[in-house]
Amino acid sequence: MRDLRSSPSRPQRRRGRLRFAVAALVGLLAPGSGAAGLQPQPPATPTPPAPPVATAQLPAGARQAADPPLEVDRVVAVVGTTPILYSELLDELLMRRARGLQLPEDSADRVRVEREVLGEMVDAELLVQKAKDEKVEVSDDDLNRTIEQQMKEIRSRFASETEFRTELRRSGFGTPEDYRRRQLELLRRGEYQREVVQKLRRDQKLAPSPVSEGELDEAYQQSKATVPKREAQIGFRQIVVAPKPTPAARQAARAKAESLLVEIARGGDFELIAKRESMDPGTKELGGDLGWNRRGKMLKEFDDMMFALPVGRVSPIVETAYGYHIIRVDRAQPAEVKARHILIRPVIDSADAVRARLEADSVRAALAAGADFDSLSSRHHDPVENGSLPEFPRAELPGSYASAIGEGGVGALVGPFAIDDPANKTQKFVVLRVTMATAAGEYPESEIKARLREQLSEAKTIRKLIDNLKKGTYVSTRL
Repeated sequence: MRDLRSSPSRPQRRRGRLRFAVAALVGLLAPGSGAAGLQPQPPATPTPPAPPVATAQLPAGARQAADPPLEVDRVVAVVGTTPILYSELLDELLMRRARGLQLPEDSADRVRVEREVLGEMVDAELLVQKAKDEKVEVSDDDLNRTIEQQMKEIRSRFASETEFRTELRRSGFGTPEDYRRRQLELLRRGEYQREVVQKLRRDQKLAPSPVSEGELDEAYQQSKATVPKREAQIGFRQIVVAPKPTPAARQAARAKAESLLVEIARGGDFELIAKRESMDPGTKELGGDLGWNRRGKMLKEFDDMMFALPVGRVSPIVETAYGYHIIRVDRAQPAEVKARHILIRPVIDSADAVRARLEADSVRAALAAGADFDSLSSRHHDPVENGSLPEFPRAELPGSYASAIGEGGVGALVGPFAIDDPANKTQKFVVLRVTMATAAGEYPESEIKARLREQLSEAKTIRKLIDNLKKGTYVSTRL
């Protein structure tokens, strides 16, 4: 439910499926493409061949009785002053095999694949080094949080911890701790690559590359047979009416927040108080940690205070549609801050929910009578919810939305219907108008080409950046 109502990026992510379907066929080089394993999969492949081995120099006739051959590593590429070892290349191949890469049986073909992968590792290292030159920072807290989520999801695929560890060892990944460290480093390098490209683009140091009609036509012919079918889509604008706390409930919540502010001022530990008292389920166990945030990501009142605070300073009480916040900024860098908060929500009861349902009924009646949608939205819509979803797969609508909308087409007025509000253990009420509806079918050629042009331009831009980096960096491949 929360994904639909509070994540404007969901439709964009869905459109990304077409992007990925065609990207592989046009050779799109995305930042981080050389860093496999950002989305770990459960290992299901045998251990790859070991690195080259050499037997120590022994007297004639003595080698059979000697210890097993010693593994010998070697440098297969150098980027600037950073070596890439053959063991690292094998590790990269192992990660890719876990994600589906089939290594050829023929030795010549295998060497060709190894050279291609090594080339991508060199490209990735160039971008990582450029990121460090540009003083790009990556949040370790965010990386650790992502890795923990990934590890938890992977473990859930196995019946027991023992089975999980056995499969890791069988597939050559070592212990879960080894695997986690490897994934963390890959994720960090991938973030460096993505962030440096974004920074160069923001600084206007990375101009988009033009795509010729010939290049576009060739890519289209290669990809059109593999483009997936268009899913049935729905778009709508909505007014979500949330139960509103009584003045007494608001006063009680504010008093609670003020008492915590006094406790902090007297030396109380902010993180421990957040773990004990905060009513934000997403950050409570993290001591209120919000990670790194850019301006405009939070509600305006919260955003304004967060970016006005000096590092280490605790804010006064900040009221938003969620409730009452106490904010502390832990770190800051240009256009981005790392902060914590404590949230105290006013209590919502059943009488508040009844009043919200009646309010939603009045919104529906006003819209049916021709009232202006924007005007009603400004007075009644809950600001923590999305007001508009221009495109969304019908098949992925939450049950409450799917049941209410049914087969409704453009212009249909739907609701009010209830949706759960777990944070307040109550319900909100939705009234919406359908703004777009398309049936399942083929993507238009014009849309495929438009997205292909974007992808080709991105690929050429990144390729040009990497080629320019190579001109100014010592690069040697020795495979």
